[in-house]
Amino acid sequence: MELLFPSISVLFAFLLFMFMVVKVFKRFKAKNPTAKLPPGPWQLPLIGNMHQLVGSLPHHILRDLANKYGPLMHLKLGEVSTVIASSPESPKRQLRKICTIELLSPKRVQTFRSIREEEVLSLIRSISSTAKSPINFSKKIYDLTYGITARSAFGEKIEDQEAFISLMEEAFQLLGGFSIADMYPSVKVLSVISGLRPRLEKMHKKIDQILENIINQHKKGEKTTKHEVEDLVDVLLKFRKHGDLEFTLTDNNIKAVILDIFSAGSDTSSTAVEWAMSEMLRNPRVMKRAQAEVREVFGKNGIVDETGLPELKYLNSVIKETLRLHPPAPLLLPRECSEQCEINGYQIPVKTRVIVNAWAIGRDPRYWTEAERFHPERFLNSPMDFKGIDFEYIPFGAGRRICPGVLFALPNIELPLAQLLYHFDWKLPTGLKEEKLDMNEAFGLTVRRRHDLYLIPIPYYPTPVE
Repeated sequence: MELLFPSISVLFAFLLFMFMVVKVFKRFKAKNPTAKLPPGPWQLPLIGNMHQLVGSLPHHILRDLANKYGPLMHLKLGEVSTVIASSPESPKRQLRKICTIELLSPKRVQTFRSIREEEVLSLIRSISSTAKSPINFSKKIYDLTYGITARSAFGEKIEDQEAFISLMEEAFQLLGGFSIADMYPSVKVLSVISGLRPRLEKMHKKIDQILENIINQHKKGEKTTKHEVEDLVDVLLKFRKHGDLEFTLTDNNIKAVILDIFSAGSDTSSTAVEWAMSEMLRNPRVMKRAQAEVREVFGKNGIVDETGLPELKYLNSVIKETLRLHPPAPLLLPRECSEQCEINGYQIPVKTRVIVNAWAIGRDPRYWTEAERFHPERFLNSPMDFKGIDFEYIPFGAGRRICPGVLFALPNIELPLAQLLYHFDWKLPTGLKEEKLDMNEAFGLTVRRRHDLYLIPIPYYPTPVE
């Protein structure tokens, strides 16, 4: 976890220190001493528990602390009271309605099937052209899911594709970490001197301009390509004109929805495919079984499409097991209590920030046999799915706060994996052994591999012609 501490003079540091002493003293006097908070580690003056979270993988640190202090744990991050839920025991309304009902319904997601199939087929041909040579698998998959999401959202890939991808990756990294300014929200100047605000404002301006141009093109009907299928911007503009909303759907609202969809459709999907392939390479038995299933279902005609995906029971179990061990967002988006409540006998004060560690829940040995083992068979005869009903399995969240893009993301995981397993055998570059494959993580809004995955594709079935 990266803490964005500023580089400042000793004098300024001393003045800031004195200011914080006064702030903490006032808060200490005002605090309700009778509140029964969840247990947690001892807190230092001023910084609370921040020193215990300094590291590159906070979801691992939080799991270890929860093992000591319990599944519901209280931390003080600077001046922010925070409750961490690491167990299933502790389980913009209008915009979510638009996403769930209008944009990302099963019917709407199905209309993008041709886009997914075209983009995945293009990927297969690209890999085939460099067969038997190492490829950057991570980059190939991220470019694929970006292409699918861009065409679904905008109707086409945008001119500034590489710049937009770079900006989105930077945004995911910044939003995924803990900033010192987040921990002392009352000290407004920290967001400026830490450098975070200028970086975010500069990045926001660039992304906003790209999205502004796209929306204006849609308003004027100036898209460079014409598709019978409505893209997501078309749907949002039409909904603004004819939809029955309790508020005005502005261009900024549309931009926010599109950015959320990019998070779910691009980063989440590519991360899941990347980890699934990594786990199968480390477990050749699983790889062989998944390949055998895909090749049996789709035969020898070289055509792999979405019609046969429901028959791939084992591959579906591989995806579920991957998301159990590697949820794309290990720490679900923080929520703030709007009123005081009670959980498991503990009082949770108003304005307490609540963070759910989905990564720890998926590896809890109280609910999972051999929790650290990659074993897809555990899901073969299990009714457990991605809907967030089973609280021991919440890779996309649960309840009303479940990720609305889950139905959009899943086909972007299933179809690429089916195609890649059908058309190629896979091996690591010379000198690397499966059991030694680096599985270290890089923390951000989503948790990807620390190092890109390089693989050698060996053609199995010929790539279908046009």
